[in-house]
Amino acid sequence: MDHTAHVRRHFQDAIELKTRMSETLAPAIARAGEALAAALARGNKVLACGNGGSAADCQHFAAELVGRFERERPGLPAVALTVDTSALTAIANDYSYDEVFSKQVEALGREGDALLALSTSGNSRNVIAAMKAARARGMAVVALTGRDGGEMARLLGPGDHHLNVAHPRTMRIQEVHILALHCLCDTIDNVLHGEK
Repeated sequence: MDHTAHVRRHFQDAIELKTRMSETLAPAIARAGEALAAALARGNKVLACGNGGSAADCQHFAAELVGRFERERPGLPAVALTVDTSALTAIANDYSYDEVFSKQVEALGREGDALLALSTSGNSRNVIAAMKAARARGMAVVALTGRDGGEMARLLGPGDHHLNVAHPRTMRIQEVHILALHCLCDTIDNVLHGEK
């Protein structure tokens, strides 16, 4: 196998998908970023959840808001529901893994907050449960999914936002998800603190 050619094919595949997604996804990302900025401007917060690589993306997103993205500004309230090992393991042990995020949304979420929900399949049961808890709390949902959007796509309401990367490969979906998250951060900063 020519490993260099194989690596170049990965780059080309990623470029082609990102180019295609820039046409279809950019307006949805802009609207979702504006909605998140509006929630933060009202004094609300963003809660984020996902599993595996999506959990890492949640932490990355929350860190960009709480710290900074590309400019100096006051920290913004964002919490990755993936980082409290005591809460995660207690909820998984006492209830089930399906409830590790929904219990936290019930405890921390308030009307007007937003939930950032990530799942490359769109079918992660614990993320779906978090979306249902967010809806019960009067929170908007920004869902990042892959493939056909799965069950998460069917749960979204009129005030929610769906950022779907319609591609079969998990790694390609995740690559676009991280770009979408950076675009959300940039939009939030531009809305709240003026164009850079």
